[in-house]
Amino acid sequence: MPPPADRARVRNRIQLPLRFDDGYATEARVWTFDRLSDGREHLALGLGDRATDRPRDPAGVPLVRLHSECLTGDVLGSQRCDCGPQLREAVERIADAGGYLLYLRQEGRGIGLYNKLDAYALQDAGLDTYEANVALGFAEDERDYTAAAQMLLALGVGRLDLLTNNPDKAAQLVAAGIRVDNRVTTGVHLTPVNGRYLAAKAWQGQHTLGIAL
Repeated sequence: MPPPADRARVRNRIQLPLRFDDGYATEARVWTFDRLSDGREHLALGLGDRATDRPRDPAGVPLVRLHSECLTGDVLGSQRCDCGPQLREAVERIADAGGYLLYLRQEGRGIGLYNKLDAYALQDAGLDTYEANVALGFAEDERDYTAAAQMLLALGVGRLDLLTNNPDKAAQLVAAGIRVDNRVTTGVHLTPVNGRYLAAKAWQGQHTLGIAL
């Protein structure tokens, strides 16, 4: 992954109150950016002490999650993946610890919404989530986190604890010059229909899930 360009900058910031279906509520500070490497409209949400202009401990190491957009899971509540529950979990954990959630427009591990739904059809025919992406002519995972590194540097974050089960996210951030002090695992959000999906993430994506599937 190439080093992040030094031209990325904050475009705007707003306060945004959040409330989830289960009643959990918190305050977020949302940043938008100009000159990101991929030209997409990614967001950074500051949570906990990063939701205000005056963090309680500005020298503290923030907890950060890179969350790839998933319309079906985040918005529609799909049980085929674990994205919606991971988003909900991450917001509360980061609000408690202080840090940032980067909401990245990388639907379907970077292949887009329509292609992701095409991949679902192939999964219904027997392929796993990675094999389906390859069958459509893509890499198993198309995501590049250069823009995420740019966003963090624009916010003055060069060191963090990373909330993820995916070792590739940490590796790409380190390659882009971000110091990852710790990789903090998320929960495992198993449903009656996503066991095969989670198993593929563990075996082929080397995600740290820590359970037998």
